[in-house]
Amino acid sequence: MRQGDAFEDVLAANARYADGYRYAGLSGRAARGLAVVTCIDSRIEPLAMLGLEPGDAKIIRNPGARVDDGVLASLVLSCWLLGVERVMVIAHTDCRMTAPDPSVLHDAIREAGGPETSGLPFLVAADPAAGARADVERIRACEGLDGIDAGAFVFDVATGRIEPV
Repeated sequence: MRQGDAFEDVLAANARYADGYRYAGLSGRAARGLAVVTCIDSRIEPLAMLGLEPGDAKIIRNPGARVDDGVLASLVLSCWLLGVERVMVIAHTDCRMTAPDPSVLHDAIREAGGPETSGLPFLVAADPAAGARADVERIRACEGLDGIDAGAFVFDVATGRIEPV
């Protein structure tokens, strides 16, 4: 299969999107001074669930909404150069990254017929709320993020509600 064939549906959708594109004039700064760290789960709509519009916030997504070195780098850049003053770490219920140990995910990938992945650093949390709290502490301890307001939250995929933790 040629690369174009594999992406034909989304490229056609992008062509329709580009015809009505209205964000060319937006600044790269976070208009509401907010960064959101959340999971890649497709049930999560960061802007809609927080009543935001494009341009309001910086959205950082990764498996499990975990704060790793890449997220810290993104936050430092966002705070110092893009107007971010506060950070929400939003984990969620029914997350595949909820596991007592990364080996659970490595084993699941192998059992699904996938490759050996033990060299990949999957960040898991046995409890999404505890993981979000730990990640907020990591943000607060980061030298480049001194004084940033950070909070931990859990999004319930069954109800759409966000609760502080």
